Amino acid sequence: MSNQIKTFIAIGAVIATIAAVFFIANISKGGSASSSSSTSSSSSSSVVASKDIVDTAVSNGNFKSLAKALQTADLVNTLKGTGPFTVFAPTDAAFAKLPADTLNALLTDPAKKTDLAKILTYHVVSGKVPASEVVKLTSAKTVQGGEVKITVKNGEVFLNDNIKVVTTDIQASNGIIHVIDTVLLP
Repeated sequence: MSNQIKTFIAIGAVIATIAAVFFIANISKGGSASSSSSTSSSSSSSVVASKDIVDTAVSNGNFKSLAKALQTADLVNTLKGTGPFTVFAPTDAAFAKLPADTLNALLTDPAKKTDLAKILTYHVVSGKVPASEVVKLTSAKTVQGGEVKITVKNGEVFLNDNIKVVTTDIQASNGIIHVIDTVLLP
């Protein structure tokens, strides 16, 4: 493992720890992981982020599979662009739910590159859509071209009926990230 990668991992761990402290502080003030109140959304949206979506995800440490998939599909430069973008970002645990042979094929087989790009762009919506707006929608058109169904059940947001949004409004310089517990499939 290169020193640069080790440094990114270490920085990611520090940032994740800081984010966890702020996250816990928000919950202790009455917020929640999937809070849709304008109070929690407006407080997080007032933060000016210095990292783009890709660097924000990489520094978090929970999106190694997503980062690798973005590289494989040649989408890193797109998500480092001006945007703005809203990304429903699956964690490493979400990618682990996929059958291992399917995930391996998507990440290693050049013939699957187009399929991988379709899957990944299905996680991206043009524009910056904070949680306070997501909860008002019934669907969102993705960059891939398909629609993602959005429902709110007992105060929690779900995509396509069963994919839970577990963390919202992670700010990036070119958009916003909402963390999901399962990979979206078009």
